[in-house]
Amino acid sequence: MHCPFCAYADTRVVDSRLTEDGFQVRRRRECPACTQRFTTFETVEFKPPNIAKSDGRREPFDEAKLRRGIDRALQKRPVSSEAIEAAVQQVLREVRSFGEREISSIKLGEWVMRELRKLDQVAYVRFASVYRRFEDVKEFREEIEKLERDLPSFLGDRQLNLLDP
Repeated sequence: MHCPFCAYADTRVVDSRLTEDGFQVRRRRECPACTQRFTTFETVEFKPPNIAKSDGRREPFDEAKLRRGIDRALQKRPVSSEAIEAAVQQVLREVRSFGEREISSIKLGEWVMRELRKLDQVAYVRFASVYRRFEDVKEFREEIEKLERDLPSFLGDRQLNLLDP
């Protein structure tokens, strides 16, 4: 690594640590020529897979689009930004570990819905209504009834009922 101050061709690593999220290595470096210190961050280069859309189109995976979709579903919902970030990171782990050069949009949508379902019922139904293209109120009701039927007991205490009994 060249020194950013004097352009000397070699620098010495003084300290290495993982960043808080564990996805980067922070290195403190020192230039033996000018004795200046600076920090570098090392990350794994990730070639994202393509997303195969249901209409046959292919497009590169876009993390910003994933975040926007999750944020939109959780808009004005009482979910912490830490919980949202954890959900995004879980979907990103799924994408990275999938191991194929292409992921169907259906699989990606299922991963997102699984994470949203853990966070908030309303956000889950919002996302599902767009993702599954609900055509009428009956489809909403069926999804809500299924959600309430399958809701894990530990989540029942944290969330309000979607339908009045």
